[in-house]
Amino acid sequence: MKTEVAKIENVKRDWYLVDAQDVVLGRLASTVANILRGKNKAIYTPSVDTGDFVIVVNAEKIALTGRKLSDKIYYSHSGFPGGLKEITAEKLLEKKPSDVIKKAVKGMLPKNKLSRHMLNKLKIYAGSSHPHEAQQPKNLVI
Repeated sequence: MKTEVAKIENVKRDWYLVDAQDVVLGRLASTVANILRGKNKAIYTPSVDTGDFVIVVNAEKIALTGRKLSDKIYYSHSGFPGGLKEITAEKLLEKKPSDVIKKAVKGMLPKNKLSRHMLNKLKIYAGSSHPHEAQQPKNLVI
């Protein structure tokens, strides 16, 4: 028996809809990362992007456990001296709720060239509506 290696032209991509209301951030991110990688499929190949599309709605209503709203800090640096910026999870959730989920999922994807392609298949919306009704997404309960 030979091991079958997935080819990009043979991959069938599904669309999944996830409601993030009152779901813990880490649990949501790990489930979404597995679907984006394609680990839920039998044809999973590490060197090929076999993952599906994921739509996340209600990003502004995500749950963080403990004191993470005030204690979790996101850092960014401009590259210039003194260019370190920091923002708490609470402020980032008010300003850009989609970034909280995107940063969590990005951290759970592999650190290689494929991760950018996988992250492009993630669509995050702050409210409950999304423009992807034509793709007929399947509901995914976390």
